[in-house]
Amino acid sequence: MRDHDFSARERRARGRRRFDDDEPHFLKYGPASGPAPADPDDEPDPDTGAVWSSWDDAVHGPEPHPAWLVTELAAKDTELGVLKTGKEADVHLVRRAVPDTDRSCLLAAKRYRDPQHRLFHRDAGYLEGRRVRRSREMRAMAGRTAFGRQMIAGQWAAAEFAALARLWEIGERYGTVAVPYPVQLRGTELMLEFLGDPDEGRAAPRLAELRPAPAELRELWGQLVEALVVLARAGYAHGDLSPYNLLVHAGRLVLIDLPQVVDVVANPQGREFLARDVQVVATWFAARGLPPSLVDPTALIEALSREAGLR
Repeated sequence: MRDHDFSARERRARGRRRFDDDEPHFLKYGPASGPAPADPDDEPDPDTGAVWSSWDDAVHGPEPHPAWLVTELAAKDTELGVLKTGKEADVHLVRRAVPDTDRSCLLAAKRYRDPQHRLFHRDAGYLEGRRVRRSREMRAMAGRTAFGRQMIAGQWAAAEFAALARLWEIGERYGTVAVPYPVQLRGTELMLEFLGDPDEGRAAPRLAELRPAPAELRELWGQLVEALVVLARAGYAHGDLSPYNLLVHAGRLVLIDLPQVVDVVANPQGREFLARDVQVVATWFAARGLPPSLVDPTALIEALSREAGLR
């Protein structure tokens, strides 16, 4: 990829400081985030457990919405089980369907744990470079008060949603990075495109679970390098990149789990996060047999730092 592959709008100005509470352009597509007030109509159906779709009171992902996505207000959401549990959030499988029609889709609902019990590690480093406008909120976050923890939880969800939306739009335009489509944001719950076998409800495998043949390994490394270039040009480092945060779906390497996404310009540790991401994945690929001539973490770190405008 070359510099002219991105329009001026897609490339961030060198040295520009972006704050997470600067509203991204895609947020205009939906109403304000946050759970709706309690409503008797929100009670689960006693027979099926389905509830009315939360689409109407959530922030929506980028337009145009994919054809497979069910956006009808008559739709209902049915919980099908847990796809993944983690320290910070659990991911649930949800079917959104319009009753008495064939309109349905599977979604992955990522729900961050109650802020009293969440176990985000080293969150102070990731939060550097993120700001809110009110000093009271900044003090609460710094002091880890109950209110501050709730603010932090909201920042993780909003940061991941914003990063996924921007990367999905870039991927749709240039085909150089793959992420799940971010369906909606509602409080600290993200609804994402389900990637996997829709018939069995089985999620796509993580890279760590696979033992790719040499040709496939080389192809996946090439896809990863392209994706990291896109991240750097957008001003990001994943922040926690590993073979466990990469899916392989229909031959494509897909980036997931971006709540800890780092603004490499605004965060004083931006270059260190970028370098750590590269070192972790390069070590995995080298251990699986990729030749050292292809896996050069030092050269890749320097190249990505230049793309991000780091000196």
